[in-house]
Amino acid sequence: MPPIASPELLEMLALGAALGFVGGLFGIGGGIIVIPLLVLGFGLDQAVAQGTALVMMVPNLLIGWWRYNQRHPVALKTALQIGVLACTTTWLVAHLATRLPSDLMRMVFALFLLLVALRMLRPTPASSAATTARPRILRYMPLVGVLGGSSMGLLGVGGGLVATPVLTGWFGQRQTVAQSLSLALVAPSSIIALMTYSSAHRVDWALGLPLAAGGLFTVSAGVALAHRLPERRMRVAFAYMVLCTALWMLVKPLVLK
Repeated sequence: MPPIASPELLEMLALGAALGFVGGLFGIGGGIIVIPLLVLGFGLDQAVAQGTALVMMVPNLLIGWWRYNQRHPVALKTALQIGVLACTTTWLVAHLATRLPSDLMRMVFALFLLLVALRMLRPTPASSAATTARPRILRYMPLVGVLGGSSMGLLGVGGGLVATPVLTGWFGQRQTVAQSLSLALVAPSSIIALMTYSSAHRVDWALGLPLAAGGLFTVSAGVALAHRLPERRMRVAFAYMVLCTALWMLVKPLVLK
């Protein structure tokens, strides 16, 4: 894609700022929002949309990882084991993903969003999984990197959405520790995913870089606002937004044939 003109550059910066704010507000990550937008709004191929979204996600994830680890440090050995397994799996699966048909990729991504939305809308038990689950043998914990890395490689997103529930529910980790471990998985594997998608020419840098620059200025503001709003209401609103996006991605090819 040729370099974008100044007015379009300002639009991309503004869009990146809006996406960064919304991503920080909902605490899930900008990829789930920006990928459908790039596919449905800009007409990008699904794989190109995923690669382009990673340009925006990588710096945000690295900053989040650094800041989060300052408050919730985890054992270096465990973090490295999870990170290495996640990066290796991401690299292998991303090579496969860049060769899959765009229609198949779009359907898989839409179904993933659908599952995420339904899981978020499911009623939460009175006692959380973290307090009731019996911790598994911790030496198996690095295998969570395989699950998260597979999601990052195939979809460009979702490593944290996959890893955090497994770490809290199966391994009995506290939510804060699970989120810190998830960032140790997602941040480095997002770099591997971006490098793989870029080497396969599945990244639109002219779109991705302004989106990334705009998002860096607003993520913190979104996070700050999120702490002032009712968590349950925010979670439900985001889940319905993801649900509508997933349904539209599944229905659009049938309606617009």
